[in-house]
Amino acid sequence: MKRFMDEDFLLSSETARKLYHEYAESMPIIDYHCHLSPKEIYENKPFRNITHLFLGGDHYKWRLMASMGVDDKFIRGDGDEYLKFIEYAKCIQRAIGNPLYHWTHQELKRVFGISEPLTEASAPAIWEKCNELLATPDYLPRRLIERFNVKVVCTTDDPADTLEYHEALSKDASFPVKVLPTFRPDKAVKVNLAGFSEYIKTLSQVSGVSINSPEDVVKALGVRAEYFAARGCRISDHALDTVPCAETDMALVNAAFENAMRGEVPAEAETDNYRGYVMIKLGEIYNRLDWAQQYHMNAQRNNNTNIFKKYGADVGFDSISDAPISEQLNKLLDAQEKNGCLPRTILYSLNPAANYVLGTTIGNFQTHGGVYGKMQFGSAWWFCDQLDGMRDQMKTLAALGALSAFVGMLTDSRSFVSYPRHEYFRRILCDIIGQWVENGEYPEDYDTLKEIVQGICYENAEKYFKF
Repeated sequence: MKRFMDEDFLLSSETARKLYHEYAESMPIIDYHCHLSPKEIYENKPFRNITHLFLGGDHYKWRLMASMGVDDKFIRGDGDEYLKFIEYAKCIQRAIGNPLYHWTHQELKRVFGISEPLTEASAPAIWEKCNELLATPDYLPRRLIERFNVKVVCTTDDPADTLEYHEALSKDASFPVKVLPTFRPDKAVKVNLAGFSEYIKTLSQVSGVSINSPEDVVKALGVRAEYFAARGCRISDHALDTVPCAETDMALVNAAFENAMRGEVPAEAETDNYRGYVMIKLGEIYNRLDWAQQYHMNAQRNNNTNIFKKYGADVGFDSISDAPISEQLNKLLDAQEKNGCLPRTILYSLNPAANYVLGTTIGNFQTHGGVYGKMQFGSAWWFCDQLDGMRDQMKTLAALGALSAFVGMLTDSRSFVSYPRHEYFRRILCDIIGQWVENGEYPEDYDTLKEIVQGICYENAEKYFKF
């Protein structure tokens, strides 16, 4: 029997162990998509306790606790923070097969040096030890980022954001990590959502563009994209969820905008046309700025109306959508390609049934020589961000495209202790490749294997995003 989460955790062969310990383990990290707060990084305030650090804003953990019947006051509510940690310990003790079991223990081991399993019985002592360490300077937010040899952090930011904390961090020589904004214009694209007209007024104010039409929306977003680019932005991000049409009718595009500005919900066809129009125009902006764009698809969000009214979005009540994406996605990318403005693009689907769709779609647009892996099948995302999901994503990419050109792992997290997930990813990657070598499916060519592994862990992302 193997020891619990030892130094060779998830590494099932001698080759896998060599690849991980000699090539992957010490590589730096580029976290090119996360939801950390630049304000919290800049202010660098201590965490109140381990509950604040572990459970604050982490809807993965909240969802597990709800599944195990924990009262909501100990999840999202105002319950005592010590009791919240005890409740989480009770849940994690029984979370066999859930990736949170591995992630939690990696966080305890790599951040706090605690190898003991978290259980109801061990939780009080772990609470005390973690809180004692959190009171020291080595456990401030910036030091937690530096601890994992992170070189770049890309936060997720609205076009109307001032980026004041990014600017302040860029001038702070005491913190060597680049903290760069990511352009996420969902509020300007999702014309059917409540608050659209109010947001457009804000966008108009910060951009200096009088917005009276969809063309003006694009112009204002272009102004803000330039503002972001001047502050180090290299990436955009879109929560598409469903893919809009690419063959747009301007009468419907205009109708969507006009109805939304009157506070009315546009018809489905109007919404679809408006979204497609703006996305194609944004592709032109990104291409001009030499950015990469990210499309996140197949999320069905805010399904529980009562919870949404009480807490808002991103609190653990989202799921996988089975909406078809292949035809519309290919048409959307083709529309950008025909205009000569298709940027470097990363595609994610929350539905693993779409893995082969994305794996083949990227191959349709790898048409510009000199760009290594221009079109990317993004890392296993959200509900797929676990042992089987990561394996399936990487094996699909290898079978249908070029795993060697993959830009690798991201945290997609709001937590300052989520960086051990890169270790988790790297162990799985090395185990997959190691198995291929052990099975005689790839030669024992360690010069090339080193290049492949270190490329996926770090170097490909550094070149792809041009950091």
